[in-house]
Amino acid sequence: MNIVELRAKPIWQMTGEEFLFLQEHGNFRQNVNAQTAQEKQYVYGVSGIARLFNCSIPTASRIKASGKIDKAIKQIGRKIVVDAELALELAGRKEGGRRA
Repeated sequence: MNIVELRAKPIWQMTGEEFLFLQEHGNFRQNVNAQTAQEKQYVYGVSGIARLFNCSIPTASRIKASGKIDKAIKQIGRKIVVDAELALELAGRKEGGRRA
């Protein structure tokens, strides 16, 4: 019997062994949520930096040019990709807050 069939089976019809197996292995949703929580969040372009820091586009350009968040930026030509969490950390800010 596979996990999907076991999950569909009423608890009162399960043996003790099936119930314990399901408790141990049947919670695959939790694993999926843990994987998505670990995925990095990215913003794109100077407008993405502006949204991330809740500032104007000219201020976002100055932040980028200052070099403070260079480790969080990957740029190829005109394409700018910024690791949001790392940029906030490098700038000394927490998400949604002011300077720490």
